[in-house]
Amino acid sequence: MKFYDLSRRMCEWERLDEWRGKIRAILVRNEAGAVSPFHLLSLPRMSASEQRACADLWMKARFEASASERANLAFTFRASVKPKIRLGYLSCDFHEHATSLLLVELLESHDRERFEIFAYSYGPDDGKGMRELLQKSFDRFLDIQTLSMSEAARAIHQDEVDILIDLKGYTQATRTAILTYRPAPIQVNYLGYPGTLGGNFCDYLITDPFLTPPGSADDYSEAFAYLPDTYQPHGRQGPIGARPTRTEAGLAEQGFVFCCFNQAYKLTPDIFDIWCRLLANVPKSVLWLLKSELAEGNLRNEAYQRGIAPDRLVFADDKPQAEHLGRLGLADLVLDTLPYNAHTTASDALWAGVPLVTCPGETFPSRVAGSLLHAIGLPELIAGDLDGYYDWLSTWPPVRSTWPGSRASLPRTGLARRCSTSGLIRAIWKAYMKRYGGGIAMA
Repeated sequence: MKFYDLSRRMCEWERLDEWRGKIRAILVRNEAGAVSPFHLLSLPRMSASEQRACADLWMKARFEASASERANLAFTFRASVKPKIRLGYLSCDFHEHATSLLLVELLESHDRERFEIFAYSYGPDDGKGMRELLQKSFDRFLDIQTLSMSEAARAIHQDEVDILIDLKGYTQATRTAILTYRPAPIQVNYLGYPGTLGGNFCDYLITDPFLTPPGSADDYSEAFAYLPDTYQPHGRQGPIGARPTRTEAGLAEQGFVFCCFNQAYKLTPDIFDIWCRLLANVPKSVLWLLKSELAEGNLRNEAYQRGIAPDRLVFADDKPQAEHLGRLGLADLVLDTLPYNAHTTASDALWAGVPLVTCPGETFPSRVAGSLLHAIGLPELIAGDLDGYYDWLSTWPPVRSTWPGSRASLPRTGLARRCSTSGLIRAIWKAYMKRYGGGIAMA
């Protein structure tokens, strides 16, 4: 598995079947710690039960390695006499990052009469405004970068945190293993990682009924704490920059613009096949992708192999968030990926007023865009399977001008109403209050 991550970021797809076979063999052998659960999220045809099995195995070796240390700490919890419930948010992404962009207004909206909120940060300060904004949102902001896992757990326990919310899971630079020391009586998996943490150290997953239907509970080690519409927050403030001209954005003056700004590792040959069929069937259309020096050459070659001129792939530079949202208005339709959907990029597109078509699977990361579309009242943009996904996309260019509602306002209005922090925070407050009142018993 040494080169798996690099091959996905380069969009080298020849070995996908081989990688899948190796991972399944590792799971069958119950080989602990061999494969990061994150790798399974974007690998086609891996089931949610396999993702849970991988998460269980990933943490098994770490549990064993820290067993004596955890036994020595043996944290206990006294009945709280604090006037407020103390929430701790654990992450390395308290800076200009997708998770923080989604979360910042939610943090600002916590009811300070009921809750105290602490941050435990183990990531860098990038010197941008988001870090300063986040620090103002917390009652206490503690930098734990220099602390060991056990020292960080001790600090959280000494702060008498009632509910610890992990925002990282098994994404890059994670220290989710801090939760294995059980520094808080109630521990929650939310927003940063689209899947189960496995093991027995996290009590709840904040989710919604579309994202993780009740029948999928066996595929998750956590109990579900359902929010009513969608699990993903979105503020009402997100400024949208001025829309550039097509020429300024590197696009031709004419032609339909299919767009996907998901990271390159989410792209798969099955999805790319469909996109190239669309380009073949819609003259002068282009596929607008996020720039990736590693993947660009391979993607142009993959397009050529499918009969598409390589220059019909246009790659967009990274931009600050407001500028990025402004240029999104040049896209005619955003295309989703499977099995790892657009997440923050989906809400970005909808906030910018651009419709998104998705095809959900059975796993958490494959259902996020569907969760958003379902919440804002656009279920017609959710395809039932890949054939339906292609059929939907292929009929869009001729009918886009007759799509009901204002293309510029309907998705954004839905996000503001259904995913706004004001409504979501009330639901999260209720979830926190319920879990706090009921201890750590599963609900």
